[in-house]
Amino acid sequence: MALERENPFMRSKEGTNLEIRRLEKKDVPAAKALMDDVISRLPSQDLFAMDDEDYLNHLVDDQGEIYGAYLNGELVAYTALAFPGQSESNLGREFGVPEQQLGDVATLEATIVHEAVRGLGLQRFFHQLRERRARALGFRYLFSTVHPENHVSLKNLEAEGFILQFTRPMYGGKLRHCYAKRLEE
Repeated sequence: MALERENPFMRSKEGTNLEIRRLEKKDVPAAKALMDDVISRLPSQDLFAMDDEDYLNHLVDDQGEIYGAYLNGELVAYTALAFPGQSESNLGREFGVPEQQLGDVATLEATIVHEAVRGLGLQRFFHQLRERRARALGFRYLFSTVHPENHVSLKNLEAEGFILQFTRPMYGGKLRHCYAKRLEE
């Protein structure tokens, strides 16, 4: 896979290497456990819309890609890119994408970073990785949602050229800023 050829490692502050690789089905339980662990320490559960293991498996199987960062063989961060197609969960409808173009939509899904590796630029690295993958796969629209008080994520999305389109309750009433980026051909 091109990821390994490009840069399978990312240098941490301590000089240790983080291995970055695409997750497989066997890695999903570790991703779910990491999400549960990190989310349990958030000041508010509204800050994050939890995914279940079935959804993560769905992404790994055929409706997206999940990438993980490993430190000494342990998963310490992951990020997901979804290909929602014509499904009801396609954010393109929220953004007014015509039905016949919903197949051109990719979505930046959850990014989870354990506190032990925060501050290394992983979220920004993951944004760039997912955008490169979306472009390579021919997607034209890239969308993301984020809680208005998640300042780090907001800053990182905007630094990568995402534009705030609107704010509304989503995911069971959780307030979200909704961001878009058009991927030019």
